[in-house]
Amino acid sequence: MTSGTTTVDAGTALRLAGVTKDFTTRHHGAVRALDDVDLLVERGEFVCVVGASGSGKSTLLSIVAGLETPTAGQVTLDGATIDGPGPDRGLVPQAMTLHPWRNVERNVAFGLELLGISAAERARRVDWYLAEIGLTRLRRSLPRQLSGGQQQRVAIARALACEPEVLLLDEPFGALDVQTKEDMQVLVRKIWRDTGTTVLMVTHDVDEAVFLGSRVVVLACDPGRVAADITVELPAGRDLTIKRTPEFLAIRARVEDMVRVYHRTDAGGEA
Repeated sequence: MTSGTTTVDAGTALRLAGVTKDFTTRHHGAVRALDDVDLLVERGEFVCVVGASGSGKSTLLSIVAGLETPTAGQVTLDGATIDGPGPDRGLVPQAMTLHPWRNVERNVAFGLELLGISAAERARRVDWYLAEIGLTRLRRSLPRQLSGGQQQRVAIARALACEPEVLLLDEPFGALDVQTKEDMQVLVRKIWRDTGTTVLMVTHDVDEAVFLGSRVVVLACDPGRVAADITVELPAGRDLTIKRTPEFLAIRARVEDMVRVYHRTDAGGEA
């Protein structure tokens, strides 16, 4: 058992059961961000969650990360109830969160130090993940010396170095240019295949979700709830050229149509 979890009955990977989240706001009183969300992410899956602003995507990920507590329902990981942050989940947010005073290798090692991992094991993991993200030669560089894409590579390596059961990605490529974003998509899919880590990602980019995911879950808005759960039947060894195929375009169109149907038409931001 790890910190942030309480052992209950045995389960399968990540499960959200009847998850509801209410917030109290100054001007609108009680607001329901998520309503009775059921979601199962099997071990080793790459599941992308999409939806318009107001669908509660980031709220859902914060609950899984243990940063928010559901008003009702339960979230379990391998049968253990999630009730706080823990090393069994690695979170990569959109905002750059590297420690500016630490170089690349020391940023990657940060979580390992907190976990009390031995120096030899830290060095082994840091070396492996730096090679995996292609930044071995920049291991002594500070974050300010890196591009945005390189910084996000380091953030992903830092999360994965702790070898979590689930990697949580909260729109990590939203601030990147198109070319860098696509490079990162290819990298993340490679890392996923190399490590077998379960991934849950939220994104507003349907193209990205279909390319990366083995499944795409569409959230409806106001309140957020599961509107569709679509299996992405594309080759596992896909590269960027697949985005031009009829099969990819058909799945993307289906997801886009679902997002549009369940888009909240009134103004409002992400819950």
